Amino acid sequence: MMKRRILFLAAALAPALALQGCAPLVAGGAATTAVVTNDQRTTGTVIEDQVIEGRASDFFKADAALAQQTRLSVTSYNQIVLVTGQAPTEDLRKRAVEYVSRIAKVRHVYNEVVIGSPITAVQRSNDALLTTKVKTKLFTIKDLSSSDVKVVTEDGVVFLMGLLDQPTGDAVAEVVAGVSGVRKVVKLFEPPTT
Repeated sequence: MMKRRILFLAAALAPALALQGCAPLVAGGAATTAVVTNDQRTTGTVIEDQVIEGRASDFFKADAALAQQTRLSVTSYNQIVLVTGQAPTEDLRKRAVEYVSRIAKVRHVYNEVVIGSPITAVQRSNDALLTTKVKTKLFTIKDLSSSDVKVVTEDGVVFLMGLLDQPTGDAVAEVVAGVSGVRKVVKLFEPPTT
């Protein structure tokens, strides 16, 4: 009798549990669509950027030395890739970038991995707060959409990616440099393709 109840309960819950796995896909698709509608990149490029980031993460996890000894992050914007974080040796730093360089559709890799120990959780938390402050400040720039600039912060250094002409990129960088806590601003902008 008890076995039947368990089997009945399992049979009743199986469809619900299966549907739970679909929800993030639907929500993720909706989120991607919302981002793409305001993005200068094509829908295909946005998806390719997401694939590049996922594949890089998979490479790093599959390499035991990289997975255990480094703290790496990959950001792809318009198939231009920024690798940030920390690695204990130049060899591991180069290895991470070599993996990323081999991913299909990657046009260029900026290697901003620092030789050293991984930054602390407090530093990462400060970086997240700084990213939020920078993004908030970008809303004050006239004729600039929030999706025009990708902001990545690593140990107080703010990297700016996007499709902006040089005068606009310079103006954005100047505004960002004035945000409290920003140690340095690195512009990685590309001119828009019009």
